[in-house]
Amino acid sequence: MTAKETKLLLVCGKIASGKSTLLAHQVKEHDAVLIDQDEWLATLFPGELKTLEDFVKYSSRLKQALGPHIVTLLQQGVSVALDFPANTARDRLWLQNLYKAANATHELHFLDIPDEVCKERLWARNKSGKHQFTVTEEQFDQFTKHFQAPSKDEGFNVFIHEVEAA
Repeated sequence: MTAKETKLLLVCGKIASGKSTLLAHQVKEHDAVLIDQDEWLATLFPGELKTLEDFVKYSSRLKQALGPHIVTLLQQGVSVALDFPANTARDRLWLQNLYKAANATHELHFLDIPDEVCKERLWARNKSGKHQFTVTEEQFDQFTKHFQAPSKDEGFNVFIHEVEAA
């Protein structure tokens, strides 16, 4: 039996692109610990995330608190799947600092999904009531305005996932 390589598994994609679903599969494949930002934010700050500014404020606090713990897990040989959106160059810099500090490898899974598909998935998700947050079309558009696809010069091991033709 060979030892598995310790990895930090990351996702990049617009709201409702399938990031959490993909990570659920990655967790099993890599025997990784999942850390889900939405779960933590909903638990720690119930009812307080109403705007993009709120999200930035509270997610920054969460990153500051969890960052050292994530590095320690990786250093101890535990693969970690972060369900934190790597949707801007700034977000990705924080993630890059984590795997570099831990001297671990990484995979950045980029879900390159059209807005129309994401919105269809979002409506279904909102209707199901199973997600911690309900997102309006206006909020989707506001967050999407700030989305930045990863670029080659950022230095990530990127795996691109697209919608398969029907």
